[in-house]
Amino acid sequence: MLANLADEHNHFPGLSRIGALLADPGRAAMLWALMDGSARPAGELTMIAGLSPSAASAHLARLTDGGLLALEVRGRHRYFRIGSPDIAASIEALANVAQVSAPQRAVPRPVRTVPVDMRYARTCYDHMAGELSVRVFERLVGNGLLTLHGSSLEATAAGAARFADWGIDMSAQKSRRRRFACTCPDWSERRPHLGGALGAALLDSWSAHGWVERTERPRILRITPAGHRHFDAFLAA
Repeated sequence: MLANLADEHNHFPGLSRIGALLADPGRAAMLWALMDGSARPAGELTMIAGLSPSAASAHLARLTDGGLLALEVRGRHRYFRIGSPDIAASIEALANVAQVSAPQRAVPRPVRTVPVDMRYARTCYDHMAGELSVRVFERLVGNGLLTLHGSSLEATAAGAARFADWGIDMSAQKSRRRRFACTCPDWSERRPHLGGALGAALLDSWSAHGWVERTERPRILRITPAGHRHFDAFLAA
């Protein structure tokens, strides 16, 4: 029996290694600071994590070697970003797990300790998260614009027409080297929002239309007056 357990451990897909990388508070702080899709210099991440330069350098090296961060060299400076959209989605999912309500609650509730502006609209790596994003995703599915298959999504003909109206090239999004569309657990609302290439394209489109704006505060998104009119109309349809 012990031999069988050892054999299973040898074939286990590195979960303990990833868990060890995430277990340190300093490394976790660095990763969370990069969840807005930005690339930040080592010095900035050092201050965010509250570490000494030597300790931060060691942590960044571990995260990069472990594949959770990607390194960009710009001249004499080194910038770090989340390694891939899948890694960002995994971090968001773990944040959702960390906010689980008391076990006796049969129905999970949104986390109301999150600041209102972050809870309403924020970035999740390269797509939009928060209350508004969850409601838009539910309307996309409820109106038959997207069909759900497990955690993957496909656009219907009506959905493709709607996305084209928003200026999204569906063929281009499907040709990207990442999932076209998928559910992403929302850690403040405890319900999924839209992720994948389509989720990123929607945020880009809404920003280009002037409906959504980035703010000086990390991850916080502002919905403009025109955006409120647009989303109110879409959610009421």
